[in-house]
Amino acid sequence: MGQDRKSLTYSARAKQYAEDVLSGEITACKWVKAACQRHLDDLVGATAYRYDEAAAEHVCMFAEAMRHTKGEWARRREKIKLEPWQIFALCCIFGWLRVEDGKRRFRTVYLEVARKNAKSTLLSVIALYLLACDGESGAEIYSAATTRDQARIVFAAARQMAKLEPEFCSRFGVQIWKDSIAVESTDSFLKALSAEANTLDGLNPHGAIIDELHAHRTRDVWDVMETATGARSQPLIAAITTAGSNRAGICYEIRGYLCRVLNSTLHRHDGLGYKVEGDAVEDDTFFGLIYTLDDGDEWGDENVWLKSNPNLGVSVYLDDLRRQAKKAAHVASAQPNFLTKRQNVWVNADSAWMDMLAWERAGRDIEIEDYRGWSCTFGIDLASKTDFACLSILFTRDGQYRLFTRHWIPEDQITESDNSQYAGWAENGHIIATDGNVLDHERVQFEIEELAREYRPTAIGYDPGFDRVIPQNMQNRGFPMVEVRCTAANLSEPMKHTEAMVLSGAVQHDRNPAMTWMVSNVVAHINRGDLFYPTKERHDAKIDGAVALFLAVAVREKEFRSIWETRGAPDE
Repeated sequence: MGQDRKSLTYSARAKQYAEDVLSGEITACKWVKAACQRHLDDLVGATAYRYDEAAAEHVCMFAEAMRHTKGEWARRREKIKLEPWQIFALCCIFGWLRVEDGKRRFRTVYLEVARKNAKSTLLSVIALYLLACDGESGAEIYSAATTRDQARIVFAAARQMAKLEPEFCSRFGVQIWKDSIAVESTDSFLKALSAEANTLDGLNPHGAIIDELHAHRTRDVWDVMETATGARSQPLIAAITTAGSNRAGICYEIRGYLCRVLNSTLHRHDGLGYKVEGDAVEDDTFFGLIYTLDDGDEWGDENVWLKSNPNLGVSVYLDDLRRQAKKAAHVASAQPNFLTKRQNVWVNADSAWMDMLAWERAGRDIEIEDYRGWSCTFGIDLASKTDFACLSILFTRDGQYRLFTRHWIPEDQITESDNSQYAGWAENGHIIATDGNVLDHERVQFEIEELAREYRPTAIGYDPGFDRVIPQNMQNRGFPMVEVRCTAANLSEPMKHTEAMVLSGAVQHDRNPAMTWMVSNVVAHINRGDLFYPTKERHDAKIDGAVALFLAVAVREKEFRSIWETRGAPDE
């Protein structure tokens, strides 16, 4: 793999890593390939930014001057030896500068990698470098998390790292206290900070180090750090995390944004051999790496494990992965943990119903107008006054399915909910906000009726246990309403059929992120009769859209005479 690493500068090793990833000599997923291609493109084509080898060399030399604080290397008091992927990350983060003023280019960093890949070590190095070597007066560096214990993990590692290097402390005037690390000459400090603190206001962070972002139930910490950096000339928010299951959280939101940034590079290079899915955005201030499996990879295949574990053979041991993979293959409840923690794959709500990789593969940029003339059924899950109302529109032709969804919610719920995604989903049209603090049932009924007149469903499935008003009104107006009570007896087969058509590739959906989140929240409860029933593990984990889909599938499996042919359109 290239020249002997000892004969190359760090910048040359970073470039070599990128080239080896793109050539296939290093096994990597499409997101890592896109990040590598982006770096190589910028080396020859960037105009507003320049790559400063001295800056890159300095941060990498700093890292390798530090000692390990955990594991067998710590017991042997060994210095850190950066792996190629870590060199690439540090060189990109600190080597790219703005031509205009020489300040750092990247302001936000998102690194997603499986456990045991020394990610906390990398964060601790970054924290200490920002504190002592970044030339910032009055630098405030925070190891931030939702809980104090989590926030102290990176801080404690950085503190121990500093204690092991008295030469570092002497040279930079670093003082080590119980709850802070300080540089008196520049009036700078590093502290642990959590959402449990009395207030997050009044901060002026030069650096925010966030470990395990997927564990953040709210977006408070991220938003405070992001908005508080405005007075700094080159602030850095750096998050490293493993995958999780909460697709409505801040972590998945930031991940999704990085995918859009990397899509810009993929579009310019014909996908680098991949099908490019989703939109793209240009953001020269955002850097990230996602080490995960590609769509279609089998998680039990050892040949793809390096994609999620760039430290495989170093701090990640093959025998350990094999042991956990074997357990996951035989114990269904162990699969989500293996996928998220050891293969860095986002899964559903901690219990397997839908294969979310297969679901996301089924997403397409499709338009509902293109399916006029296909047979279709509707399923509606009708809400209480303050919850979601959801519609699933399922088209069928020749064994192929196309799914479109609509989701209504009271406007006040968007601002009052802990779900950090609602506002963005509403702005982008993925959910529909109705005025006020209760659901506008008249609007919901009107819009469902308009869609029904347009696409002529043979049946509209609903559960009378939630709302009888809209179904009764629509039935009185001539719409083909079919009662389907949400019991295991009625929903088990539709759930199984839905899963089968997704896994077989027979269905394509409109990639609505709210629906993806709801599907990911579905937990399949199996009763004594081996019947499936959809449930959820948390109150705030909505599944209404998925239930609407099951109802659409349920009435799809029955034969109904089309009212559109027998008696014409329902009443206007």
